[in-house]
Amino acid sequence: MNYIGPEKIVEKKKEYYMPCSYHFYKNPPQIVRGDMQYYYDKDNKRYLDFFAGVSVANCGHCNPEITKRTIEQLQTLQHTTTIYLTQPMFDLAEKLATIMPGNIKRSFFCNSGSEASEGAMLLSRLYTNKEEFIYLEGGLHGRTYLTTNVTGISMWRTDPFLDKEKFHMVKRPWDINLNCEEAAKQSVQEIEDLLKKCGDKIAGFIAEAIQGNGGIIMPPKWYFKKVKKLCEKYNVLMIIDEVQTGFARTGKMFAIEHFDVVPDIIVVAKALGNGIPISAFCTTDDIAFVFTKPSASTLGGNAVSTKTALAVLDYIERHQLKQRAEKLGVLLKNKLEALKEKHPRIKEVRGQGLMLGVELREEDGSPATEKTDIILEKMKDKGILIGKNGFGRNVLAFQPPLVITEENIEDMIGKLDIVLDEI
Repeated sequence: MNYIGPEKIVEKKKEYYMPCSYHFYKNPPQIVRGDMQYYYDKDNKRYLDFFAGVSVANCGHCNPEITKRTIEQLQTLQHTTTIYLTQPMFDLAEKLATIMPGNIKRSFFCNSGSEASEGAMLLSRLYTNKEEFIYLEGGLHGRTYLTTNVTGISMWRTDPFLDKEKFHMVKRPWDINLNCEEAAKQSVQEIEDLLKKCGDKIAGFIAEAIQGNGGIIMPPKWYFKKVKKLCEKYNVLMIIDEVQTGFARTGKMFAIEHFDVVPDIIVVAKALGNGIPISAFCTTDDIAFVFTKPSASTLGGNAVSTKTALAVLDYIERHQLKQRAEKLGVLLKNKLEALKEKHPRIKEVRGQGLMLGVELREEDGSPATEKTDIILEKMKDKGILIGKNGFGRNVLAFQPPLVITEENIEDMIGKLDIVLDEI
């Protein structure tokens, strides 16, 4: 193929694409190929991917065991819509029922995390016959109308006409100036106070099990249990967004399992398709049975995406990716903690499994936003791609394919240590 190069791509982007779309790096590579934990650019330079398309390629890029089954389905049957019976969609719904926490059993398939979160919120309104929602500061749930209303990061709240009366933001269970326990207690207290005031209007509480774009924020183990009890008291459904955290990333199939809580609705996407668009919102029999008016997603649950998702779940089980993420996550976190002891700019290391964040701060305590970008650029030049997130875009995000090796971790840590010395 005749690759035009990153400069020409940026020219096309400026000319024909919406200006809201940004890209990483001052000198970006043109990525042309993926192979498990690696990307390759047009010059065949190899990059170790430590971001996985924001927790999408859990099973690795272009995984041959998965793409083989995708191609077979592409060559057999691509599309019918849900008005016709095809088997893969219902095989996947059955499979998800066996791995979901508790009595969560029924699925509705769509194309993106935004669409699935929107559906989960609609379902909450149908079930409770209430309209309003509680959400956390720092959460990100999508770019549709309802999901933008419950997104607690200002840069993603694009719509200038959001409804501030029916959507209530509370403090998240983390604060740079407090320990984790105190911040979580304040968050729970705000939720309780809000429910006492207007619980008869609240349909749902929505949160990520671990905040991704908010900076890899994980509450203490007791947090969601207390919130769930409050939700039950006021007939409020708990919606847990597992779009970034699902499918073995944190060492469990779903991150909410770390908290010993079964939510009312779970939202999944990203890694379920390993790069093929698919999402779902999943719930119990009791809640699902209120959703009776006709509804469909034209491409949601199509044979190609659902067949791929079945291959993904098979791969996760056969290659023990949960156990792998847990083991390698401990190794990676320990090594990042060791870097923290050496480099004072590292304020905190947090997360679970292979979803880890490193917060960078300047000496005066301000977010090290510019330094974060420099680190990303230098790491890219050394053949390592990592992400960034957080309010100040000052948190290095480590969310690699779960097929990485111990050697990959050693390589990345060694180069990060050098880069941190350089800046």
